Amino acid sequence: MRRVVCVLLLSAVVYGQGLPTFEVASIRPSSAQSTPVTEGTRIAGSQVRITGVSLQTLITFAYQVNPQQIIGPDWLGQGRFDLAATIPAGGSVLQVPKMLQSLLADRFQMKMHRESRPSPIYALGIAKGGAKIQPSKPLEARGPVGEKSPAVDVTARLTSAGRAVNFGGGSSVTMGNNRIEVRRRSMSAFADLLTRFVDRLVIDATGLTGDYDAVLDFAPEEYSSLIMRSAFNSGATLSPDALRTLDAASLDPLSGALEKLGLTLESRKAPVEVIVVDAVSRTPTEN
Repeated sequence: MRRVVCVLLLSAVVYGQGLPTFEVASIRPSSAQSTPVTEGTRIAGSQVRITGVSLQTLITFAYQVNPQQIIGPDWLGQGRFDLAATIPAGGSVLQVPKMLQSLLADRFQMKMHRESRPSPIYALGIAKGGAKIQPSKPLEARGPVGEKSPAVDVTARLTSAGRAVNFGGGSSVTMGNNRIEVRRRSMSAFADLLTRFVDRLVIDATGLTGDYDAVLDFAPEEYSSLIMRSAFNSGATLSPDALRTLDAASLDPLSGALEKLGLTLESRKAPVEVIVVDAVSRTPTEN
């Protein structure tokens, strides 16, 4: 995205002024002693807990974008932070992203602006034979009628088999043993997941509604390449050999796995909104 010549500037705004803020917020580097490694977001009532995430991930939360839509220092994906915060009385969980924007401006001195750039993307579509991806089965009722679950409860953990992400409500993504397994995710969320494993944004163009289950199987070397791409997209520093492997990798394995689900990835060009980080501190100011 950095190399796109034609740039349409939509806005150049320093965020943090006039935005809602947390009543109390503590953010610290994550403990290196944590095992197993966990990360996630939980919002219950007025309490917000975000654990083990990079500054890049905080920016994706705050501005509701994918990592490929963030342009800034290479080190944004390095380091991990824990956030504990309280939503003020009268505040709403829907305001948490804007409260995170305020926190980034106040504690990390982050300045940014938005741009729309014509960029290469992949459109997730339906193959000529029709979609074969399976709709999720209805969930059985749990607990007393009217019982409320937390507004947000997303946790990720590393297991002996790989990585598991539980979004709550029966929705999950598991990666390991050369397989990516998706349960109860919308096609938009599925496209966001695929974005992790390619070099550009994936946009849902299927027109499918509801939640779906899917299993994508790969050869060991194919899966290894996908995981390396995911790490690179998250800001990890890769060795020269790993970078050469990524350069040589093709889209064929992912396209082949999607073809079994009756889905395609089509290369297109479209306007993409990006967050340009003009200035940011590596560490937050004191709590």
